[in-house]
Amino acid sequence: MPASAVFLLWIALLASFGAGCSREPSPGAPTVSKTSDQGWSAESGEGEEVLPRVAKVPTYAGSEECKSCHEKQHVSWFQSYHRTMTQLPIPGAVQADFNNVTLTNLETRYILNRKGDEYWIRMENLSAASATPSEEDAAEIPLGLVTGSHHMQVFWVPVGHGNAQMGFPFTWLIPEKRWVPRNTTFLRPPGMEHRPETWNHVCARCHATATQPNYDRTTKTWRTEVADFGIACEACHGPGEKHAAQQRELQRLSLKPDARGTNLLIIHPEKLNAHRSSQICGYCHSMKWLDRKEGWPEHPFTFRPGQDLDQSTPVIRPKEIDRQPWLHSVLEKNPDLLNDFFWPDGMIRVSGREYNGLIESPCYKGGQFSCLSCHSMHQSEPNDQLAHDRQSNQACIQCHDQFRIESVLAAHTRHLAGSTGSACYNCHMPHTTYGVLSAIRSHQVSSPTVKDHLATGRPNACNLCHLDKTLAWTSQHLTDWHGHAKPELREEHSAISESVRLGLGGDAGQRALIAWHFGWEPAVQTAGKSWIPAVLARQLDDPYAAVRCVAERSLRSLGDLIPGGYDYTAEPSGRPRVSRTLAQAWASKLQTTKTDPVPASTGVDPMNLEGMHERFERLESQRDPRPVRLRE
Repeated sequence: MPASAVFLLWIALLASFGAGCSREPSPGAPTVSKTSDQGWSAESGEGEEVLPRVAKVPTYAGSEECKSCHEKQHVSWFQSYHRTMTQLPIPGAVQADFNNVTLTNLETRYILNRKGDEYWIRMENLSAASATPSEEDAAEIPLGLVTGSHHMQVFWVPVGHGNAQMGFPFTWLIPEKRWVPRNTTFLRPPGMEHRPETWNHVCARCHATATQPNYDRTTKTWRTEVADFGIACEACHGPGEKHAAQQRELQRLSLKPDARGTNLLIIHPEKLNAHRSSQICGYCHSMKWLDRKEGWPEHPFTFRPGQDLDQSTPVIRPKEIDRQPWLHSVLEKNPDLLNDFFWPDGMIRVSGREYNGLIESPCYKGGQFSCLSCHSMHQSEPNDQLAHDRQSNQACIQCHDQFRIESVLAAHTRHLAGSTGSACYNCHMPHTTYGVLSAIRSHQVSSPTVKDHLATGRPNACNLCHLDKTLAWTSQHLTDWHGHAKPELREEHSAISESVRLGLGGDAGQRALIAWHFGWEPAVQTAGKSWIPAVLARQLDDPYAAVRCVAERSLRSLGDLIPGGYDYTAEPSGRPRVSRTLAQAWASKLQTTKTDPVPASTGVDPMNLEGMHERFERLESQRDPRPVRLRE
């Protein structure tokens, strides 16, 4: 089969999994040549590289240069998930199964295999008349890049136009160790088409270091280069070429680095003020305005650690729209844009934008609080990178010293010292942010109020732990304990627990958060778990795939109740509903197992399943019909 025909087929098959790819195929099919340290490098038929590469970026030294002097810091960075945000697909980096795996999407079959240390995808067009596609209806190509290593892995393939990388339409879920359609990993309306993503444009901004996108709008080609794949040393410390040269010269002269009061020509985040150090994190961990004067993607972004982020890519702040005139025209064309990222009061709602929450917090506005008040890149565990001396309440009592005294803490929280109810962040940083099929702590420090809960729809911290309690119960306690004014409540706020009301009758984002909390151990211990499977059973039939996935995970954490053959990626409209079957199995098990009593406030009743289903169906019928799309 001619090389150009293979390439055209590849483009056509990729386009089959979603609309929005307007690139015209360039001539020449990718061929593969081996390299010694990067697995493989792809070249077009004309010898042109089609894989983004690590290159010498002006003023940058690269992480290997840093390692020679900072070996300990290099080791801690190398163990982090920052380092693995983008990798070449070599053994050790790829966690997904490529052992003769067959995946099918629409009219395309993908066969995944390894060839030595290389990972390959064969694509077959099933729309052809023959059940076994001929070579003219098939194409084979190696992987280009892999993104992520913590929750899931996303894969990219070369599609021509220089070294452009387009997303493979399946994602590897690391906890489940399974392939799923990429569209089912996002919280977006059922049936919404998945638009193909280009790594060079969407991910390279933050998932690589010193990205030089080099997009040519005339030829529609990319020549992307990076100083490092992943988030490396110079992403936080700034370009290090001058620093490295300086240190080599000092070594040559047998002088210590500070022997002459030398300017080290490098940024140390801990030595910056709170605002400037936090902006280093905020460059990636925020919802920003990409000003056209930056020239992306023809040119790289101009921000460097230590500079004022607001001068290049200011952070979007819904509370200050009047001070951000550049947003007005965008919102006129995309009136729902803010709803995709923020709660109605401007609090960030999606993961990866923690800086948006930080800067709206009273702690930060005091001028001393920063990302580094809690996190450390080198003295922490990879999972959340909380500094070793900032675990539990230690992070908060560095400023709120009075709560070191257990009696003072208990009087403030109205919970036993040492309990989850006296953990500062459970009340002031609850899991009200959504992303990567999970609930994540809000980074906007706040206090729970029923007033905010009603005004925004954002679940309050009390009901996220006391899953079995009504909103009226919470309102009464906040009034009694802290003098909150009692807001006007509707009948359902007293009739059924707020977790059930939102978990079945809330919007898709609320339902996903509640589904996660049904598997959150502190909440399960507080509210009891005997009743939770009955509610999760309903969520397994939710119209949103992401809600189904989170509900399945929570249900598995509570025991082996998932019906055989259940697959969250299968639309409920195309399979038998499982909620009633599972509820029957749950009720039967409950009768033979000694468990805590089922709280009446939850609406769960193992002795009257039909009445329970009717109550749940009424809640589901009250959902707001507006589609929800959360852009993580």
